[in-house]
Amino acid sequence: MKVCLITREPDHPLLAETTALLTPRHEVESVDPDARSDAPQELVAPGALADVYLLKARTPRALALARSFEERGVPVLNSAAATGLCQDRTAMAELAQRAGLPFAGTRTAATLTRLAAKPKLAYPLVVKSRHSRRHDLVARVEDAVQLRALSTAWPDEPVVMQEFTANSGWDHKLWVIAGEVFAALRRSELADADRGPALPLPLGDLPDGWLDLVRRVGSVFALDVYGVDVIDTGNGAPLIVDVNAFPGIRGQAGAPEALAALALRAAERGAVAAP
Repeated sequence: MKVCLITREPDHPLLAETTALLTPRHEVESVDPDARSDAPQELVAPGALADVYLLKARTPRALALARSFEERGVPVLNSAAATGLCQDRTAMAELAQRAGLPFAGTRTAATLTRLAAKPKLAYPLVVKSRHSRRHDLVARVEDAVQLRALSTAWPDEPVVMQEFTANSGWDHKLWVIAGEVFAALRRSELADADRGPALPLPLGDLPDGWLDLVRRVGSVFALDVYGVDVIDTGNGAPLIVDVNAFPGIRGQAGAPEALAALALRAAERGAVAAP
């Protein structure tokens, strides 16, 4: 089988370890759609198609490249549509709430400047870039003065606003690969102090129902490889604050093995379905 990674970081620990597991018997290559100016569909010739593509990158060119493979009938994990949905926090919240998931209440503003001009906002609140990407905006805002200062630095940024929910200050980082769950604890990115590393979290220490909840997220969002950030609002009551397509899943024993097995299953299904 031939597996291709759509990424600019093929040496990312999860991808590198997965590659090491596959290469004794299978071919693994990578393509960075942002490294060249060619049209995405021209980056890979039809005769050089892989049996399955792992979509780790999330840029517009990466999504366009993934769609071009899907149009040629090749499996892509996760799909371009599912990955793109997770980049839009407004669409993410709307889908989660329609599905009845316990997702943080979310409102959208065209720009941070417009949000700062609104009167009578309830503080504290959480402000995030509407479009998820590296080094985007995620901040806890205590009052109108802080919001105006933030809007000076990010004046034209489309944003979403969520009411701040009291919690322990720790995010439960839950990752899933084809239904297999991995977990860790990490200081919230809203915390003032250094977040530090993620801490191991045995699945048995999760409150009742959380494993079923995180797996249901995959069904709702049509994701095979994904992460869910959950906070405990008290007595084990979960609140989902983010969903990520194909996160890093660093340092989780068994994650590379699960990803390698998923890639091969998808490749085999694609081969059977191909004309």
